[in-house]
Amino acid sequence: MSGAEDVPIQQVMETKLRSNLNIDFVEFIDTSGNCGSSFSVTIVSRDFAKKLTLARHKLVNQILADEIAALHAFSQKTLTPEQWAKEQGKA
Repeated sequence: MSGAEDVPIQQVMETKLRSNLNIDFVEFIDTSGNCGSSFSVTIVSRDFAKKLTLARHKLVNQILADEIAALHAFSQKTLTPEQWAKEQGKA
């Protein structure tokens, strides 16, 4: 086998996010024990400004609809750059 099916789903999702949103930071964590069926993602984008969390999540879900459908679990944290900076300051 070769071609697109050899590309890890995480990489496919990141590419789709980056081509649809102005991404400042994105991090995927495989929460399935490295079998690639469950992910937690943190996305930082200025595109999330003035959007409620639900609207942010709907936007991400629309962009990644095909990939999310193939997963067992997908959780997301969506932040603006300002929110991300505040979180990093707490760490």
